[in-house]
Amino acid sequence: MDEDLSIINANTRNEKIKNFFVKNKNKIISSIIILIIIIISVFIYDKYSTNKKKEISDKFNSITIDYSEKTKNKTVNSLVEIINKKDPTYSPLSLYFIIDNNLVSDKSKINRLFDILIKETSLDSEIKNLIIYKKALYNADGAQESDLLKMLNTLMNSNSVWKSHSLYLMAEYFYANNQKQKAKEFFNQIISLENSNPDIRLQAEKRLNRDLSE
Repeated sequence: MDEDLSIINANTRNEKIKNFFVKNKNKIISSIIILIIIIISVFIYDKYSTNKKKEISDKFNSITIDYSEKTKNKTVNSLVEIINKKDPTYSPLSLYFIIDNNLVSDKSKINRLFDILIKETSLDSEIKNLIIYKKALYNADGAQESDLLKMLNTLMNSNSVWKSHSLYLMAEYFYANNQKQKAKEFFNQIISLENSNPDIRLQAEKRLNRDLSE
């Protein structure tokens, strides 16, 4: 008797499953098709991104290897093209190459390129913070106090690994401009930071003990 009931229950269950698939056949087929399309799309996009990355990488390497004084203008134009592609790896490297080799003397143009990286390129947060710091460092010699503070405000009010670097830059800026009290305040902030860079902390301590101890 129990065996008969078990058979009946199994048949009933199978019939329900069968009816479910028959009733929802179109939905199931559509779901499977959508899933297949998504998988294929992800694969194609990943392949496209990989190829695009390799293309940019090859172009950057070719530009920098072939660079000479004779190809300066061509090099700049090609590197600016890469910056405008907003690649998280090679766009920053292109700007660094331009700056390190003094390929562009127009500061406003360099600052526009910095802004493309900072405002328009998808970057890891600390990479973006590094670029913000580099922009401030690039402008430090001729910048007004308010402009430099504005550039570094985000970093100095964060827990970024570049915070102590930013504080040190401002401290040295004030020291160079003979604003020793302000310089001292920024050096002391570095000392009080729990996660300040050890080398930056050491330099801050030396500056306080040697030049600002009165």
